[in-house]
Amino acid sequence: MRLIRHCLSAVNGKEGDFRERPGLALSSQSVASQPEPAPSVSLAVPLLPEAALQTQESQPGMNVHMPIPEPYEGTNINVTTHGIQSPGSSAVPFTPISMPEPNIPVAVAMSSSSTMLGQIVDISLTPIVPGPQVKRYDRRVLINGDRKSFKVEKGLLDCSEELAALEGWEPLTHPEGALFFYQSRKRVFTDANVRDPEINVEINKAVETAREGARKADIVLDPSVELALELITEANKKNWGYYFVDHDRRVIFWFEDYEYPHLMNNVRGVERKSHIKYALDSQYWFPFFTSQDLHTVTLELGRRHIELFPNKRVLPEDIVVTLKKIVMHAHAENITSETCLAPFASNEVASMLGLVDHLKGGLFPDAGKLLLIAFSDSTNKEREHSVWIAARLMRLFCNAKFVNFCGQPGARLDVDQSLYGERDTRSNKIILCIMNVILFGSPVAQSKAIHRIWVDETIVQPRWKDFIDRMTTEWNGYTIFSTVMLAVDISFLAVPAIATQTAAIALTYLSCVCALGSLVVSLVLAGQVNDSRRGSAADVASFMVGISQSMFGLESLALMLSLPFALLIWGMAFFAGALSTLIFRTSSVVVISIASPVWVAVFVLAMWPVLTANNVHISRLRSWIIEQASSQAVEPIFGV
Repeated sequence: MRLIRHCLSAVNGKEGDFRERPGLALSSQSVASQPEPAPSVSLAVPLLPEAALQTQESQPGMNVHMPIPEPYEGTNINVTTHGIQSPGSSAVPFTPISMPEPNIPVAVAMSSSSTMLGQIVDISLTPIVPGPQVKRYDRRVLINGDRKSFKVEKGLLDCSEELAALEGWEPLTHPEGALFFYQSRKRVFTDANVRDPEINVEINKAVETAREGARKADIVLDPSVELALELITEANKKNWGYYFVDHDRRVIFWFEDYEYPHLMNNVRGVERKSHIKYALDSQYWFPFFTSQDLHTVTLELGRRHIELFPNKRVLPEDIVVTLKKIVMHAHAENITSETCLAPFASNEVASMLGLVDHLKGGLFPDAGKLLLIAFSDSTNKEREHSVWIAARLMRLFCNAKFVNFCGQPGARLDVDQSLYGERDTRSNKIILCIMNVILFGSPVAQSKAIHRIWVDETIVQPRWKDFIDRMTTEWNGYTIFSTVMLAVDISFLAVPAIATQTAAIALTYLSCVCALGSLVVSLVLAGQVNDSRRGSAADVASFMVGISQSMFGLESLALMLSLPFALLIWGMAFFAGALSTLIFRTSSVVVISIASPVWVAVFVLAMWPVLTANNVHISRLRSWIIEQASSQAVEPIFGV
């Protein structure tokens, strides 16, 4: 028996041709010989045959799911069927079918669980986003700590009872090890323990409530749409968070208006739907910022839908191809531009590119490049680890597009560009200018470096890592120089000739104090960085936000980072003063006449790089002197 072979549609006076899906053929004849187009692959969990039939039967006036081409969406479609066979008749007369005007074509049937019969459960649904509001990584379920052995029964180990599905809820294990449940008939994911009878009753009611809410909101759900539920317990009150997932558009949505501050990633000025789409895209793929991560671009993030639930999904080849193009572009931009927007360093992007190549399969050299290792193709196959990898990488780049206003009139095109045109005027305060002179111009240099890694309250992660590595190297050097300086000062105090030179002793003591201060500050800063702020974007962002709210803003951080260098220089300057005092007060005229010009030459040469760093050049000083002298010479002539 052949259910449907061919159908024609008339849309606004135009005809469209449709053919049945291969999986919907019910015929005694072989279907393999008939040419059929290859079905499209998406990240939606494949629809089970029985679920597809239930979906079709639940729709009045229809027996099969008719895919509607993109130009026909949102119109009323009259469908004429041909070649329909039934046991009682050889043909079915033409019946026009009025389709609703959906974003997604076909509604999903709702069915009640047997556990819900005779029970009244009050369910409250709250819109959530996968990232910060799915608390999988914050559950802290405690394990029994008793030390006792587990008795393994004889024979083969049978775990089927523990792994068996409960009323359609199938237990699945995330690649990271987390346990979650999937209801294939209703296409629902949850971290809640559905093995608990009370939770089982509530979640089944929550599923019905969510789908009923979508129906009342005139949202027609495609069979591939998924629902995620999260049990929220606050102040001994239970609530259920929910969101729907559309795999065709790769976004999440709700049946009610939703406004959530964390969805903005602390990005100001979001006004267009085409812009917020990137935030919803990144929620579809994967992580989201927590309250302490709002000022970061990447790394320490929450989790999103595909990464939270990668099991039973097929990785489409087009997603891997798109991901490879994105990573290749980021790699090329990292190589050729110093202001690359990619949130990764060049070596990290290169590693990602190799990882994406492995998803496609092929022969790749091992770590020692001595052997070729064969990797099988992971595309169009059900491999949760590969899906998780692709989802994580896609999320990182989707979120970067949202933060950088991709596709918007004011899009950020290089990493130094501020979108809001705001400047910190606190750096122009007189006290900061004075401190810059006292600290030998180091605060200005540090301030420029800080503003290159903190743009629009966002950490530029690759630059932060380079900055920290450079500062750590400098601090290690300062500790060595400060130790040497202390040893020199103590040795200098032991010279017999200095015993009668009070000024030299005082200057040597000041040198010791400055060298000791440089040593202590260097060790403290190095210890803080090695403790938490080297690789944690969340800790870095939290620290930068706190420091930017201080009296001097980010300039206070610049002053802090300048202390090891400036104190060491002051220690050397005080020692030079003590040595000069000893030379010029205890030496003969001949020694002083020889040492004086050398001392002046060394002083000038030492000040040369300091003046150059502050844009003070001898040639300009000479021109300024000539101009001043000329003006003084011209004034008396006109005065006469």
